[in-house]
Amino acid sequence: MPAARTVTPDGDVILLVSGESTAARAAAHAQDDDLTAVIEITDVAPVSVPHRIRGRAWLAGWLTPVRGDDRAACAALLAERHPVGELLGMGESLDAPSALLQGGGRPAWMMLRLEVGEISVDDLWGAEHVDPDDLAAAEPDPIVAHETELLQHLHSAHGDRIGELCGLLGAREAQGMTAVPLSLDRLGLRVRFAGGAAGSFDARFDFPEPVADICGLRRAMHTLFSAASH
Repeated sequence: MPAARTVTPDGDVILLVSGESTAARAAAHAQDDDLTAVIEITDVAPVSVPHRIRGRAWLAGWLTPVRGDDRAACAALLAERHPVGELLGMGESLDAPSALLQGGGRPAWMMLRLEVGEISVDDLWGAEHVDPDDLAAAEPDPIVAHETELLQHLHSAHGDRIGELCGLLGAREAQGMTAVPLSLDRLGLRVRFAGGAAGSFDARFDFPEPVADICGLRRAMHTLFSAASH
């Protein structure tokens, strides 16, 4: 498991790994030879529901150590995206190998670059391949950093209102159903309903327009709840 990862503007994935990890050893041993690798990412819902895995993604490509002038830029990018824990101040030290040596002269940390050649995703929307250029062009969802806290709050403090959203689904029977918010992003909310005559199913509730921040999200959720109460 990498300590941190980020994506460069060109779509490469930068990984910070222990110098003792299998990936670090393999990349160092390969030198300039092509070393193929696959990153598997599992997305698990931060709320308690059956079948909590919301999706998986696989990024396949070629793995090399980050070298030379790229070290400082990649270190700064990692530290900017992960300014906590072992990355505090690491932006200044990762480009100085002597500052990161452990016993025996081995590097305590190593930055690796995955040049992505193929991406596949299997999630709540279905399974498909993703063009690596689309990864490079993508912007992080503004809600992602807050999603865990928001879903847990909606579930614990507003469970009754989440349940009322079932009324927006028309003919589906809402009586006796439980409702758990499963995922949240700038485009909408997904809820898992269980029990009742309809069995178990997921429903997606789209916002009127994409939200850009928490204030916009509050307005979008208010609109959604108001629609369900009428």
